[in-house]
Amino acid sequence: MPDGYFSDVQTSQAPSVTSVCCSDSRVSQEGMFLGALEAGFLFKPSNIGNKVISLVDGERVVDGDFLYGLEKADSENGAVVGHTDCGAITAAYEIARGTQVDESPGISQELEVLVDIVSDGLESDRVDTETSDLEVINQLVEYNVHQQIQFLVDSDAVSDERNLYGFVYDFQGAYGGTRGRTYLVNIDGETNQCQLKHRVPNQYESFVRSLLQ
Repeated sequence: MPDGYFSDVQTSQAPSVTSVCCSDSRVSQEGMFLGALEAGFLFKPSNIGNKVISLVDGERVVDGDFLYGLEKADSENGAVVGHTDCGAITAAYEIARGTQVDESPGISQELEVLVDIVSDGLESDRVDTETSDLEVINQLVEYNVHQQIQFLVDSDAVSDERNLYGFVYDFQGAYGGTRGRTYLVNIDGETNQCQLKHRVPNQYESFVRSLLQ
C-alpha cells in the first residue's frame, strides 16, 4: 500500500457506502463504486443471495453485518447488489419448484428467506415465467433486490436519512449492455425506470434498466 494509505482511518471509520453483495467469486464490490479503493470508503458485508433480511428466533430483522455498517459505522448510503446467474437465487428457484434436493442445514438456513421471495416473485405479475429458466432466474435476481430494499425502507432499524440503492451486476449481457456493468434498479423503494432516470445525472441514465414487467 502507498505511504499514508490508512492515515485517515487509523482510529475510526465512516464509510460512505455500506453495500451487501452476493458471495460470488465473479463479483467485485470494489469495482462497482468510484472511490472504493480509498481506505474506509466501502463497508462490504457479503452473503449468498445479497440479503439484508435475517431470521432471529423466527422473526425477520435487518442483517446485523449490514446494519452495523449503515448505522453504527454511519454510512450515508446503503446498497443491495444482486448479480445475474446467481447461484443462491437458482437454488431458491429450484426449491420453490420442488426440483432441488435438500441442502445442508447451514445452506438451507441461508436460503429460507430467498425461497419465500422467489415464490412470491413467481406468483407476481412482474416475472415472466413463460421463458427460459435462466431468464426467469435473472428476473428473480432483480425481484429479490427490490424485496431486500423494501424491507430496509419499512424497517424502524434504518434511519430515514439513509439513501438506499438497489443494483444488479450483469456479467451475462442480460440487460442488453456490456458484460460487467452494474445497473441501477431501485432508489429508496422506487422502481419505475422513468422516475429513477430523473434522479440520476444525465450521463448515468443508460445504467437504469429493468428485466421485470
